[in-house]
Amino acid sequence: MKTIIKTILISSTVFTMNAQNKNPLLNEWKGNYGGVPAFNEYKISDFKPALETAMQEKLKEVEAIANNSKPATFQNTIAALEKVGKTLSRVYTVYGIYSSNMNSPEFEPIEAEMEPKLAAVSDKITQNTKLFQRIQAVHLSKEKSKLTKEQKRLVKVVYDNFVYAGAKLDAKTKTKVSALNQQLAGLYTKFSQNLLSEENNQYVELKTEADFEGLPEELRSAAKINAQDHKLSSLGAVANTRSSVEPFLTYSSNRTLREKVWRMFVNRGDNGNAQDNNAIITQILKLRADRAKLMGFASHAHWKLSNTMAKDPEHAMKLMLDIWKPAVAQVKVEVADMQKIVEEEKGEFKIQPWDYRYYAEKVRKAKYDLDQNEVKQYLQLDKLREGMFWVAGELFDLKFVQVNDVPVYQEDVTVYEVLNKSTNTLVGLWYFDPYARKGKRSGAWMNEYRTQERFNGVVPTIVSNNSNFIKGAPGEPVLISWDDASTLFHEFGHALHGLCSNVNYPTLAGTNVARDYVEFPSQILENWLSTLEVLKNYALHYKTGEPMPQALLDKIQKASHFNAGFNTVELISSALIDMKLHTEGTKTIDPDAFERTTLAELNMPSEIVMRHRTPQFGHIFSSDEYSAGYYSYLWADVICADAYEAFTEAKGPYDKEVAKRLLKYVFSSGNTTDQGVAYRSFRGRDAKVDALMRSKGFPMVK
Repeated sequence: MKTIIKTILISSTVFTMNAQNKNPLLNEWKGNYGGVPAFNEYKISDFKPALETAMQEKLKEVEAIANNSKPATFQNTIAALEKVGKTLSRVYTVYGIYSSNMNSPEFEPIEAEMEPKLAAVSDKITQNTKLFQRIQAVHLSKEKSKLTKEQKRLVKVVYDNFVYAGAKLDAKTKTKVSALNQQLAGLYTKFSQNLLSEENNQYVELKTEADFEGLPEELRSAAKINAQDHKLSSLGAVANTRSSVEPFLTYSSNRTLREKVWRMFVNRGDNGNAQDNNAIITQILKLRADRAKLMGFASHAHWKLSNTMAKDPEHAMKLMLDIWKPAVAQVKVEVADMQKIVEEEKGEFKIQPWDYRYYAEKVRKAKYDLDQNEVKQYLQLDKLREGMFWVAGELFDLKFVQVNDVPVYQEDVTVYEVLNKSTNTLVGLWYFDPYARKGKRSGAWMNEYRTQERFNGVVPTIVSNNSNFIKGAPGEPVLISWDDASTLFHEFGHALHGLCSNVNYPTLAGTNVARDYVEFPSQILENWLSTLEVLKNYALHYKTGEPMPQALLDKIQKASHFNAGFNTVELISSALIDMKLHTEGTKTIDPDAFERTTLAELNMPSEIVMRHRTPQFGHIFSSDEYSAGYYSYLWADVICADAYEAFTEAKGPYDKEVAKRLLKYVFSSGNTTDQGVAYRSFRGRDAKVDALMRSKGFPMVK
């Protein structure tokens, strides 16, 4: 998942302040690497005054552009906007890190107060009539024909962004939209804080040695450490995060405990308590629908998709339903195989959601003689990180060197200088925050602390990857599952998208592309995890240091399509609920009832639940970013499956010529070109859904 830290429209991250401020958050980033955040100086009490000061500074900068008495030109309007908000961008970046990685009871009230104010500032900019008139004048001017290709693209993107945000609305409607945006900002914050509270404060205790039955040693160790962290007297505890729950559901042989852990996880935000998110979701959906209507759209989904590759909900729905049918059919096959094992074990129950992972692992062993726990012994987090660096070097000529002269916000965070191997020049910095902890939201994501640019001086980018792996005992390697390893490569793909950016203007840089395209660079990188070069050199046994044996490599390859039905149904069910919720218009929606009814209409397999149930669906209810956009993972999956075949049709995953095209047209070009055009430049044609069907082992769509 790619996360833009609390995005504010038309923001830049260059730094020019000269005087030192008493509030360290307001100071420019200093030091090497183009300057870095001074995490050793910041305090929570600094955030509110820093944000308020920086917001006012940005508004003044925008007013200066809007009130310029000279005719609007590219330089005095569009390029000038690329320079505003430098202070706010820096403050907002650190604020976003605290929100996602270091949240606390002291930070929550600040976040609740500031989010609506920040939304109001964004609206004041996009609703500034004089400013939009100048942007529109440049957009329609004859001067535009003399601009460079990238400058023309920037004019179009800025103009389209303002129109999308409501710049053409009348004054009365703008006021209504802004009020809705501020209300929504407060609700998003409350939703996120509720979810974080349930994840931080709920757990299932393991009270006897029998409760550990079936768990591999590293999970036993992690459960014991988690109990200590929560100051429990019990032997162990399963935390309410995906990285803790899914391994337990895979290996625990205690069916009663599996159900208890599963229910804890899938009921986050849905427990009828002070943290219940259902009423908040109802309000969010209503406000979004009202806003879309004011914007002139039939629904929130129609508004959100108007600036994507899909263009409208109908195109996205068609793709999802085309894949849904073969995925559901595959689930039936998978469940039949599992049920057969239950019967062989003399079990008298039908497979339930808390059984799926446990019995899928048994089927994997029976069908392919492949034990994921055996595979896991070769998947050391540190070694896989080295493998990712090596892949980045082979594909994009990058090298990563750990540095120790950069302040970090938490002791487990490490920082790497990223260099171009050929020229040994600085590309940027990569921060890595791998472990779960209290105050950190669950899941995995990428952030961009500073966007690459060079129109106003060369500014290197700063990106981060954030995960929630369970930290082991001191001195012990952290072993992760194959799925977690895939996620690790996925998020690193987002980071590389930011690091490889090579454009002039920050608005067009890195990951600032269409929502249903941004997951393409990340998802395609997952393919390199399973390449022999990575597995033989970086999948090393945590005790012996020996590489993964050929026999095990062969088994992994043969089982590559295993459980594809489950994974696809889990994903698409979430995407379908997201899209259907946001095409309902202004109806009042009961989230739980809507989820049950809609899934029944879709013939959702009873053995599976959505990857993200509605009350905990942070992608779509913690901000607007992925709302009516969760389908983008599937949309990007089609593109990345097709794109990876460009390598397999050539000389293989490390084909230099194909890699050069991938870098030129995808990873380095940002939003300087329409994404459909960019993909055709890389591939020579549009992506075909057939590639996705082949990658999953599904029958072809007719």
